[in-house]
Amino acid sequence: MISPQQVPQQVPQQRSGQLPNTLAELPDWAAAVHTDPALEALVGSGAGGEVRWGFPRLRDEIAAAARAAVAHGVRHGDRVAIWAPNSRRWITAALGAVAVGAVLVPVNTRYKPAEAADIVRRSGARLLFTEHDFLGTDYAAALHGSGEDLGALRSTLTLHGPDWDAYLAAGAAVPDAERIARAAAVRPDDLCDILYTSGTTGRSKGVMTTHGQTLRVYSDWARLVGLRTGDRYLLVNPFFHTFGYKAGVLACLLAGATMLPEAVYDAGRVLERIAAERVTCLMGPPTVFHGLIHHPRRAAHDLSALRLAGTGAATVPATLVEEIRVELGAPDVFTAYGLTESCGVVSVCPTDADAETVAHTVGLPLPGTEIRIASPLGEVLGPGEPGEIQVRGHHVMRGYLDDPAATAEAVLDGGWLRTGDIGTLDGRGYLTVTDRLKDMYVVGGFNAYPAEIEHVLLRHEAVRDAAVVGAPDARLGEVGVAFVVTERALDEGELTAWARERLANFKVPRRFVVVPELPRNAGGKLLKGELRRAAAGEDA
Repeated sequence: MISPQQVPQQVPQQRSGQLPNTLAELPDWAAAVHTDPALEALVGSGAGGEVRWGFPRLRDEIAAAARAAVAHGVRHGDRVAIWAPNSRRWITAALGAVAVGAVLVPVNTRYKPAEAADIVRRSGARLLFTEHDFLGTDYAAALHGSGEDLGALRSTLTLHGPDWDAYLAAGAAVPDAERIARAAAVRPDDLCDILYTSGTTGRSKGVMTTHGQTLRVYSDWARLVGLRTGDRYLLVNPFFHTFGYKAGVLACLLAGATMLPEAVYDAGRVLERIAAERVTCLMGPPTVFHGLIHHPRRAAHDLSALRLAGTGAATVPATLVEEIRVELGAPDVFTAYGLTESCGVVSVCPTDADAETVAHTVGLPLPGTEIRIASPLGEVLGPGEPGEIQVRGHHVMRGYLDDPAATAEAVLDGGWLRTGDIGTLDGRGYLTVTDRLKDMYVVGGFNAYPAEIEHVLLRHEAVRDAAVVGAPDARLGEVGVAFVVTERALDEGELTAWARERLANFKVPRRFVVVPELPRNAGGKLLKGELRRAAAGEDA
């Protein structure tokens, strides 16, 4: 078992000023702490053109949205859902509602109306913010025209158009003293959000976390990864995910970094914006960085301001870390590991680690947390022994909404969260995530871990992305099937020979399928269920 390590000396310390107690206090706190008038808090475009707000202006915009929430009848503890892409109004609407005690329920923008309705209904949301036109879809009309049960939902407001203007106008009549009183009534142990798990392997579950947990985790996270006052952070990760909302919006407010929201990831536009806005920070799954590195016009853009890059997955090739440092020019690269049930973060690998350490580990546990590796029988395993990663600390969720049985299964006696991930701890206490328990398959009695095999395949000079799943086999029970994205034409024989030189025979995939891209959700998570069905010859 590994306890939290000391914060490295080179990590910048927390800026002066006590942290806010709640997210309700965060916008006012940020404006009071980040006082340099040259600092930009948010740069964005949309209705009314481009805006460049300092921290005082952002505070005022959030306060206006908070008064509007009061005028709209939002009460302490009410659930407020938001089904919309990244934008400045997502930020002001969400934080305005949270500032008066509402519990935020972000909804995945990839969801179909029936899926969104399921989240709205099960969360008990009374108010929904959405869009009337995103990528050609009228979200509000699609939802209300779906015929789905929307539960306690009483009103739906679109973030761009007359709805939003009327919402703010009603709030103008609410005295600011009332907003301040509502914010003061929020407590650190109050729920601040319910984020639903991806649901890639079953019905999604609502993860409940509090104001105090969130602020402590992302203050630590910002310090550990080296996010600095004055950094310019391009927010390509969707806000419905912890990576976009908490490690994005909230971390920027805590650190004094500029937010630059992107509604849709497009590698060409991202390159243009990095150059034009002198972006210093970019976070995302490995596919984001692959897209930038291999973009045909990358060299035409000035990326010299980029200094900090963060990514994470079970398989991050060491070559990718080096390419980010050399090809994109970002010297500080980190990996991290977490899950929604841990407030989004468990561990962080420092940016000054060598490429192999950054690629092969996800670092040390957050301050105030513990990690252990457990066998199927619950025994605590020693360094280098693979088993289930379990974590304990202030970042563990308060439970799944309305699902005590699932909560009891996930959080063991003593407060240990079962992650469902397989990993090892080395002698330094660094964590390596090797796979998901559910992804492991058995070939003729031998356990095969897809992440290990994927890592070997990704070392092939022509393989850009790879995913391995188990498929039924009459003789061996299961065999591996590899889906690969390649830079050039590759035949199965070449890949098989490559794998056989580097892997035990039972680990070598029996089939290779070349695909244009791997299926992923909007948060970058690989949809292995789709690949398993394809490997088994089932319809997706």
